[in-house]
Amino acid sequence: MPEALKRLIQTISMLPGIGENRATKLAFFMLSANENYLRELRENILTIKEKTGKCDICGSITDMGKKACSICDDSRRNHEEICVVEEYLDLLTLEQSGGYSGVYHVLGGAISPMNGIFVGDLNFSKLFQRIENAEKKIEIIIATNPNLEGEATSSFLSEEIEKRKLKHKVKLTRLSRGLSSGYIEYADTMSLVSALRERKEI
Repeated sequence: MPEALKRLIQTISMLPGIGENRATKLAFFMLSANENYLRELRENILTIKEKTGKCDICGSITDMGKKACSICDDSRRNHEEICVVEEYLDLLTLEQSGGYSGVYHVLGGAISPMNGIFVGDLNFSKLFQRIENAEKKIEIIIATNPNLEGEATSSFLSEEIEKRKLKHKVKLTRLSRGLSSGYIEYADTMSLVSALRERKEI
């Protein structure tokens, strides 16, 4: 096998969820693909970081140069409901379920000292600012993953709201149990809609 093809397979196999067999298939697809497609693919990969940025309000991904994402900027959304998720992919999954019309807050991960992720590494400060600046009582829906890291993150958030004396400004709720995969990203639509609808106050 040519060295260039070997290197391409090796590079593709480093992508999450892509094993060597799938990487080989993708490499051979690229080998036989139209050159215009490959040029466009190359351009999109090279410029992805230059053309995207973080929403100043919720921390999700938006177009570079925009201060607010399309969800935060939408007056039709319920801005008195803030769904706190770990990653942008969780936000996308919840949006695709069609069962939520509020806004979001993306933490950028979950508390996991074993993996070197601590409170200061996550987007908590802007969330507390949003609560403090709220003119009305708002609902914070904790939608972290139902695993050890997600539970640690949920507990910290609940305790910190109490410590900062923000309890009077917040109705704190948690998605109901029943996400069999343990990750919002992989949950089916019906499970997500049900978990949102049957969320519990904490």
